[in-house]
Amino acid sequence: MPVLLRGLKNLPIDLTALVTVADDGGSTGRLRHTMGMPAPGDIRNVIAALSDAEPMLLDLFQHRFAEGNGLTGHSMGNLLLAAMTSLTGDFFTGIKEISRVLNVKGTIYPISNQSMSLHARMTDGTIVSGESNIPLANKKIERIFLRPEPVQPLPNAVEAVRNADLVVVAPGSLYTSILPNMIIPQMIGALKHAKGNVVYICNVMTQAGETTGYTAADHVEAIRHHIGESCIDTIVVHNEPISQRVRNVYAEENASPVVYDTDRLVDMGLEIIEGDIINPSKTTLRHDTEKVANLLYSIIN
Repeated sequence: MPVLLRGLKNLPIDLTALVTVADDGGSTGRLRHTMGMPAPGDIRNVIAALSDAEPMLLDLFQHRFAEGNGLTGHSMGNLLLAAMTSLTGDFFTGIKEISRVLNVKGTIYPISNQSMSLHARMTDGTIVSGESNIPLANKKIERIFLRPEPVQPLPNAVEAVRNADLVVVAPGSLYTSILPNMIIPQMIGALKHAKGNVVYICNVMTQAGETTGYTAADHVEAIRHHIGESCIDTIVVHNEPISQRVRNVYAEENASPVVYDTDRLVDMGLEIIEGDIINPSKTTLRHDTEKVANLLYSIIN
């Protein structure tokens, strides 16, 4: 999501980001445990992506302490979000205040204003609890779910999806970053009745422990399995070969290029938009922020 937002923030659009708060690893997990607050880590990265603050201030916001009693591993931005939550008594209000200080373009909503935990039921019937533990189980995922139940989404987030001219499902970890935002019943309803098209930007590479061997259609099938068939209108896929050098790097992590299986996507009734949408200059693949932003802007127009 931050990669996409860096390009989108420069366009003449009213931009809203809905961010997962189910992370439980590292600094985020420690703050969740000690303060009972929603996970701040993904919110922090989105704030940094949408901020027009001075580079030094953003470096400070993203700084992670390498040493210090009790500080090791903590990000300054996570601590600031925790402090502002404590000061204002509300996580969302804290996000708004920090966004104002850092001159954020657009609006950032946590998917919920409450702390939640992510769980997965595997195809062998076992349950794995905790966002950071799910990929480590290295089992095929049947379904994910959130606790406590029912999770109450932020009303502003639901309304934003319902009224948007374009709803973009950003690339990322399918089961632990993307779906947690989508499986809340009110959000499913908003997606089904969204005014604008719902566009899914498909991952370029598979992820070990989550989507090993998945094709593009498998990604969509997993989403439909959780939220129904009528929620995704369009899929954006990368259609250029991945270099062997990059493949070799990802093979060490048991990851491979996501196969673009056209026939299945067509049979699903999806509009398909394909193109060269990655940044080829790095061994770690990322969607090209300018290419994808311009593509999405052209869809709106």
